[in-house]
Amino acid sequence: MPADDAQVPSFKGPEGQEDMPYLLTPGPLTTSRTVKLAALADWGSRDIEFRNLVKDIRNGLKTLSHCDENYECVIMQGSGTFAIEAALGSFCPAKRKKTLVVANGAYGDRAVQILERIDRPVIKIDKGDSQSPTPAEVAAALDNDRSISHVWIIHCETTSGIINPITEIGHEVQSRGRVFMVDAMSSFGALPLDMRRDSIDVMVSSSNKCIEGIPGFSYVIVKRPLLEACGGQCHSIVLDLYDQWKGLETNGQFRFTPPTHSLVAFRQAMRELEEEGGPPARLARYQRNAAALLDALKAMGLVPLLNDNERGPIIQTILQPKDPNFDFETFYKGLRARGFAIYPGKLTKKPSFRIGTIGRLDENVMKDVVAAIKDVLAQMGVTDMSPAE
Repeated sequence: MPADDAQVPSFKGPEGQEDMPYLLTPGPLTTSRTVKLAALADWGSRDIEFRNLVKDIRNGLKTLSHCDENYECVIMQGSGTFAIEAALGSFCPAKRKKTLVVANGAYGDRAVQILERIDRPVIKIDKGDSQSPTPAEVAAALDNDRSISHVWIIHCETTSGIINPITEIGHEVQSRGRVFMVDAMSSFGALPLDMRRDSIDVMVSSSNKCIEGIPGFSYVIVKRPLLEACGGQCHSIVLDLYDQWKGLETNGQFRFTPPTHSLVAFRQAMRELEEEGGPPARLARYQRNAAALLDALKAMGLVPLLNDNERGPIIQTILQPKDPNFDFETFYKGLRARGFAIYPGKLTKKPSFRIGTIGRLDENVMKDVVAAIKDVLAQMGVTDMSPAE
């Protein structure tokens, strides 16, 4: 992001998004007008209507993740990382046993950082920022170290956009009697995910990703026996999933003030996901978005970080051109002035930028994005699109 937002040129956005730029990010993302409108009403956090709404959301999330009666859904105030730390702190062992983090980007590294900060034993499989782990690698790590009791992995690592093979890895973890924990922050609601099929014991996601809600809360879906057994284990009062669950189960209320507006908007977003045709239809739209963007950018000579077999439809990482006229801040401001806000790719080792293809976007928006990119690069005098070293 530019250091001084006041210096970003104003723009007249495309029809339907006139007031703010399209957010081409992995979340927060562009939401529908009806989701935005749902957030305009004030709700009492202890009113019966709101408590019923929260119950509907919890049940709906369990249905979306293909749970049975052996799973529970716990909503947590705060961004996705709040729920990640809540899950790690509530379930990962503090003594004798270890948690294996399978990392291939900044968000796997963040899980390691959290576990180290809260003094939980952790080891890591490090695949850099653009390689997928294999089920065999995870199986070998578990076989070589019987003290590993929990495995944590990112489904879609948005450092690069890579999709990790959670189904196959989950089977290796389950067959060895370990606990399988998945950060599905940027995938749940679009990419296929089935708690039972994929052998997932714990799954974490948030409101402002593929279900296309607004920021404000995150949630953990977990097998009930794990939840029942974790009482008193969490390092934090605020992030204690057991206490949060007990409160929701006892009277339908949050222990602390909930993000009412975000929850109401999320219920509308869930309705719109169902109206679209559920996760398969949403995935198909995101795939069309990604194909329209990448085909055009590759035709221009720009190079993606990942190959076709590695990247998913969530976010696309593009290697920066080595042309001396290319400057990311100028590129960013030029796109924003034309109605599109992208992410820098500073998390990867190679210079890159990231373009999200999720949110309330379609192929027509992607065509407009490509036109804007062409225009900005031409204005900058960038002609050599080959990647910078």
